[in-house]
Amino acid sequence: MTFARTEFLPFSRPAIDQDDIDGVVEVLKSGWITTGPRTAEFEEAFRSYTGSLHACSLNSGTAGMHLVLMALGIGEGDEVITPSMTWGSTINMLTLLGAKPVFVDIDRYTLMVTPESVEKAVTEKTRAIIPVHYAGAPVDLEPLRGIASRHDLVLLEDAAHALGTKYGDEQIGSRGTAVFSFHAIKNITTGEGGMVVSDDEGLIEKVRILKFHGLAKDAWQRYSKRGSPQVEIITPGYKCNMTDIQASLGLTQLAKIEKMNEKRAELAALYDRHLSGIEEILHPRAPDYPHVHSHHLYIVFLDLDRVTVSRDGFLAELKKRNIGTGIHFRAVHTQEYYRTVGYGPGLLPETEWVSDRLFSLPLFPGMIEKDVCDVAGAIRDAVAAVKK
Repeated sequence: MTFARTEFLPFSRPAIDQDDIDGVVEVLKSGWITTGPRTAEFEEAFRSYTGSLHACSLNSGTAGMHLVLMALGIGEGDEVITPSMTWGSTINMLTLLGAKPVFVDIDRYTLMVTPESVEKAVTEKTRAIIPVHYAGAPVDLEPLRGIASRHDLVLLEDAAHALGTKYGDEQIGSRGTAVFSFHAIKNITTGEGGMVVSDDEGLIEKVRILKFHGLAKDAWQRYSKRGSPQVEIITPGYKCNMTDIQASLGLTQLAKIEKMNEKRAELAALYDRHLSGIEEILHPRAPDYPHVHSHHLYIVFLDLDRVTVSRDGFLAELKKRNIGTGIHFRAVHTQEYYRTVGYGPGLLPETEWVSDRLFSLPLFPGMIEKDVCDVAGAIRDAVAAVKK
């Protein structure tokens, strides 16, 4: 091993500045720390940024997906078309509701579903399509909207990677229904948190009721000076509300989204330059339709035909050189539980090719060019150690 970095470079680190800290401290001192005025302000700021008509905050993107599916009445006997190349939360929510995930294959190089694969999967039991905007690039929405319209299906966008992403000139979240995540590694963070946006006011109202015990009022409406403490349970609900502590962080983070995304784009361009010429590292390609990439992740593939180790073995080599990495994602249909219920290897050839080879390199606004150079140096050194 010839390359040496003295300090470990994590795969991701939240971009927290003094204004984020000051905002949270202000909420802590205010005496109102749960769902309240900051949460409402964050919802409005997010709605305005995305151009959506309505927005509802939650304590996670997973909760948002869960409650939207419930509000749509999706359950036992329903089929929902979705990729397996995604985080498992969506598939788990479908399974827990009794619906059947119908996995479709992806384009190997964009990592997203194709209209052709989705169209072939539609049956009389299909209720919805859940495409994933992947790594900061948008899925091809217009053909999917056409499929949904022809077959009277719901199109529910997984936009966890897509804050600041544009499809043509259209901001992701400005049309239809989409679910965003504010987990610690996302382009903005509230620690944990999520947002559902939609042009369907009735759907958002159902989500709003389901997220807080099935009540028509949240805590701010009950306990503020203008509120009333009396409550009415309209339907059995959950406890998935965002707090003002989280929302305060969301507000200051959202104000910096364009600046932070610009930094991500600069880092991605540096990676493109410094990794060029490494034959053992393959790259996804950007969609060929007009778009703006938010660079949530920087993903590469390991060419297994040129090395003597698996992808996981190669990541261990990078860790020895103090470089952190991520895997986004292992295909859900190959996970233990889903193998026991009828899925498994051989179902989706392109997805499985990607799942065995892809990994994510460090990418966050606090990085500098030297960090990118160090990652590239570590990759070159690790490749030299394991190449055939």
